[in-house]
Amino acid sequence: METNQILETIRMVEEENLDIRTITMGISLLDCIDPDIDKACEKIFKKITVKAKNLVAVGDAIASEYGIPIINKRVSVTPIAAIAASAHANAKDCLKYAKTLDKAAKEVGVNFIGGYSALVEKGFQGADLALIESIPQALAQTDFVCSSVNIGSTKAGINMDAVKKMGEIIRQTAEKSDMGCAKLVVFANAVEDNPFMAGAFHGFGEADCVINVGVSGPGVVKRALEKVKGAPFDEVAETVKKTAFKITRMGQLVGKLASERLDVPFGIVDLSLAPTPAVGDSVAQILEEMGLASVGTHGTTAALALLNDAVKKGGVMACNHVGGLSGAFIPVSEDAGMIKAVEGGFLNLEKLEAMTAICSVGLDMIAISGDTPAATIGAMIADEAAIGVVNQKTTAVRIIPAKNKKVGDTVEFGGLLGAAPVMKTNPAQSAGFIERGGRIPAPLHSFKN
Repeated sequence: METNQILETIRMVEEENLDIRTITMGISLLDCIDPDIDKACEKIFKKITVKAKNLVAVGDAIASEYGIPIINKRVSVTPIAAIAASAHANAKDCLKYAKTLDKAAKEVGVNFIGGYSALVEKGFQGADLALIESIPQALAQTDFVCSSVNIGSTKAGINMDAVKKMGEIIRQTAEKSDMGCAKLVVFANAVEDNPFMAGAFHGFGEADCVINVGVSGPGVVKRALEKVKGAPFDEVAETVKKTAFKITRMGQLVGKLASERLDVPFGIVDLSLAPTPAVGDSVAQILEEMGLASVGTHGTTAALALLNDAVKKGGVMACNHVGGLSGAFIPVSEDAGMIKAVEGGFLNLEKLEAMTAICSVGLDMIAISGDTPAATIGAMIADEAAIGVVNQKTTAVRIIPAKNKKVGDTVEFGGLLGAAPVMKTNPAQSAGFIERGGRIPAPLHSFKN
């Protein structure tokens, strides 16, 4: 690398909050399946602690040697509902798997472990329903376990029985623990190689063990755009694309180093711009740098579309193996600019929903009143799933019903999860819609064969 490139990277790290958000090791547990739950849990603990034994140490060593902050080291595993099926597990049995994952995460020292999951886009089978019913208790009784449920896909449509169930589960999770809902995601079109939590799981089409990397650099993109104030959007897009290229190159370097040192195949780099509550590390502020007085005003969706597209184009040129969600995250509690816009009355749920039509994921880390009906939460999930299913993209809901909080109050999560102002939901009821159940059929354009 030329001297100016080295200095540029150092500046990005020191002044613009550039970091590797996560190194995530995906581990298949298919060879741990056993009709005896205790034996299965013993196999699961052994495999995770053997495979991920050096994950944290290797991540720390790379960060130290190259001066690149690596914020999180995580593990994702095969959806546990599939592992529990052979044991005919009930909800109480499933808690044993959750506690085993938590124990393994603590043993290897990772920040989170994902994969307490079920894929039910077309219906329930095996232990799917049992695992889903266990989620509130599992997240209350563990520290590092993350859970996800896929309730729809472009090929299958939307499982409205699962949508209804997840509305109820989110309410129950909120009642049992303050942080549980922050570790629970409901997906449509979930991807198998997502390195980000809380939605990561290790897909059935993946290798036995892989390393996936999630990069992050909203501050870097904002600083780059400050140099092209007033320029046409062609130049804005080109600037974002070149910046994303540099960020992704760094992610690929870290991924390959970790892969070699851990003797595990390199999987993908997820290009997603993931904000934090830190000043200058905000996706909202990138959009405002394009000329918006506040994120949420008219023009926000167009600005986000440009950002998302340019990030993908730059990242794909930098790395052959791009995957995960790859775009721009808009979690309210984790983005100082989003929080400010909500508090100022410029950003509401309806606008956030519109923005999710073209960004990564969906309604993310949004606090709502604790007495919001389960049917309303289910309807929010259905709306997001419809956007994903029809547009052939991943969408998700991570909603936090805040106990004893009303609209305008603030919920403090701490750390990377930040704080969220409680947002207003539509007071009109959706219960009659959610009670119908069944499946919303797949869209016509899903038939590709």
